[in-house]
Amino acid sequence: MPTPDEASTSKDPTFKSLGIIDPLLEALEQMNYKKPTEIQAEVLPHALEGRDIIGVAETGSGKTAAFALPILQKLWEEPRSLFACVLAPTRELAYQISQQFESLGSAIGVRCVVIVGGTEKVAQAVALAKKPHIVVATPGRLNDHLESTKGFSLRGLKYLVLDEADRLLDMDFGPVIDKILKVIPKERNTFLFSATMTTKVAKLQRASLSNPVRVEVSTKYSTVTTLLQYYLFIPYVQKDVYMIHLANTLAQNSIIIFTRTVHDTQRLAIILRTLGFPAVPLHGQLSQSARLGALAKFKSGGRRVLVATDVASRGLDIPSVDAVINFDIPTHSKDYIHRVGRTARAGRSGKSITLVTQYDVELIQRIETVIGKKMDLWPTDKEEVALLRERVDEAARVAVSELKEQAAQGHGRKRRRDDGIGRDERDRDDDVVEAGIPMKKKKGRH
Repeated sequence: MPTPDEASTSKDPTFKSLGIIDPLLEALEQMNYKKPTEIQAEVLPHALEGRDIIGVAETGSGKTAAFALPILQKLWEEPRSLFACVLAPTRELAYQISQQFESLGSAIGVRCVVIVGGTEKVAQAVALAKKPHIVVATPGRLNDHLESTKGFSLRGLKYLVLDEADRLLDMDFGPVIDKILKVIPKERNTFLFSATMTTKVAKLQRASLSNPVRVEVSTKYSTVTTLLQYYLFIPYVQKDVYMIHLANTLAQNSIIIFTRTVHDTQRLAIILRTLGFPAVPLHGQLSQSARLGALAKFKSGGRRVLVATDVASRGLDIPSVDAVINFDIPTHSKDYIHRVGRTARAGRSGKSITLVTQYDVELIQRIETVIGKKMDLWPTDKEEVALLRERVDEAARVAVSELKEQAAQGHGRKRRRDDGIGRDERDRDDDVVEAGIPMKKKKGRH
């Protein structure tokens, strides 16, 4: 096997030259992975040598394979159950990581289980009792199982991966992760991946890694060069009509529309559907099966428009997104980068269009400073927009009455019971936090 220095300095490394074994090379070929991405070329040699890794890489850089391949290779050499555990901030990302492990490890018969909130706990306990090789989990639900599921422990764990570590800590999983770190072996390999290196992440790194190799692919927040970024300056009251005009202009493309709140996600999805666009909403208040269903429809091309809160802005690899529209500007510049990172992935081109109202000028200027480039103005025909006004207003009225009906139906006992935020419900989207609404804790109840 080449030394890490030889492997990472060779001109154009291949997976074979980096030291990957044949069964995994076959899987990579089937998945059409031609050559390693920058993060993979940097991480693999050190990880295969058994070092702890801190990986700082932008979204869409191929970091899942960078940590999955060394784990699978070691599993091939030393097969055993409950070999590795991957912690992810959201349920969707957990499912996606699991799929990638299963695809890459197809030749070696790897078994994965996903442990997240919103699904039946007993079924998960049964799956854990079957001793899978890889556990992909959100921290809250994994900790629940560690505390309460008889016979389940991670005492023999060899690998721990903290993926999207900055987001894990943004979502207040810190105390839960500390608990998990106390009940897993000190003698293990740890990989920590994060798009940004915050002080919280640095603190977690000191607590969980020993003598790590730091691999940094994106030194500053950046967007890929194949992404064309536009803005559209409009009056606040005309946001809906301009949104529909954009959807009309981009009708042949697959589009993700990002909003800040669950309410806007539902409202826009109804407006779009009323006007004949095949739209599907994705947000943190949908059940787990509804969220996976929405993603599946969009990925398969059954629905061309996905209206989403920031739950979809991190980690989800939907290969064929042609355009991203920011209906609301995110308050944090790094969230903008993650949103637009859904398109123009893995060398493909894509475009993003951000709606800027009179209240958003400062936010857009801040984003332009961070990404180091000025966005171009998206050309529009004001007369065409004016023609749409009446139909869009009518569709908006339909959406309001439909949402009122849904709210009235949802005020039964079940709805009230479900409203409490359980310990494992924090692996939902943090769109409520994003909207600036503080979470209320109920007194005297868990």
